[in-house]
Amino acid sequence: MAKKQEQEKSTEKAPVGPKTPPRMKVRFNQEVSAKVKEQFKVANPMALPRLEKVILNVGLGKQLEGTKLNPKAKEQVIKDLTVIAGQKPVMCIAKKSVSNFKLRAGFEIGARVTLRGDRMWEFVDRLISLAIPRIKDFRGLPFKSFDKAGNYAFGVQEQGIFPEVDMANAEFQHGLNVQFCFKNSSPEVSKFVLAEMGVPFVKPEDLKQGRRR
Repeated sequence: MAKKQEQEKSTEKAPVGPKTPPRMKVRFNQEVSAKVKEQFKVANPMALPRLEKVILNVGLGKQLEGTKLNPKAKEQVIKDLTVIAGQKPVMCIAKKSVSNFKLRAGFEIGARVTLRGDRMWEFVDRLISLAIPRIKDFRGLPFKSFDKAGNYAFGVQEQGIFPEVDMANAEFQHGLNVQFCFKNSSPEVSKFVLAEMGVPFVKPEDLKQGRRR
């Protein structure tokens, strides 16, 4: 009887402790939000800006073959976005026909992933600390790509900046767009938030040098 009880105890699963929250989420909630509150005089905590979601999007218009999408290109993009985002993307369908681009309604023209919660914060951390520093000849992200609500978007030219992507076995090179979607924000506030999170925007002195050239 005692032996049977010991066997039952040995097969019991070890208690699972609380999951450690993503470090970028902790940084945003504890450090960045406090700086925003002080910088912009936000008295109500509910009025503080929040990063709601991050959207990754890959256009495949150039990979259309007649009325169908190149199957190898589709497979490659789905594979890349899955390893980059940690979840499978959905295909984007054309809503309207555009004769100049030989595009018809119903065509698959791209793939998209929407990240929320911890998975979003983990991606943002990898994007800032690992992917962006791998961009060739990088001089900073443009800070004019904000909409009126404070959402920010930028594009990268190749998926190889993400270490998870195996470029040695890639069928072709493609870029992708990254969009940060905020709530309770504005262009000025979002720029401040992203800069405090570590997003490397182009420096003012670099802009002046570029104009001189």
